Amino acid sequence: MEIALPLDRMTIEDKFRVLENIWDSLKRTPKDIPVPAWHADVLKAREMRVQEGTSVYGDWADAKRRIRERTERTGSYMDNRQRAWRGHKQD
Repeated sequence: MEIALPLDRMTIEDKFRVLENIWDSLKRTPKDIPVPAWHADVLKAREMRVQEGTSVYGDWADAKRRIRERTERTGSYMDNRQRAWRGHKQD
């Protein structure tokens, strides 16, 4: 089935809404989603590193705190992209 979306006429918000609808639909039938064999290989390798004690995992709350601190220090990704674009246009 081919579905043509008017992407050139859609706003960013519209595009995200479509993506969210697709993800919601996929989540309803997770067993129908094919999983590549290499995913199992990656998971086995990670599990082995955990058992060997060579993997280091952090707390999610701590990771979010570090990301927020870094973002506050350097500005958001979009702020940085906008600054770069403004600099590019002035050249």
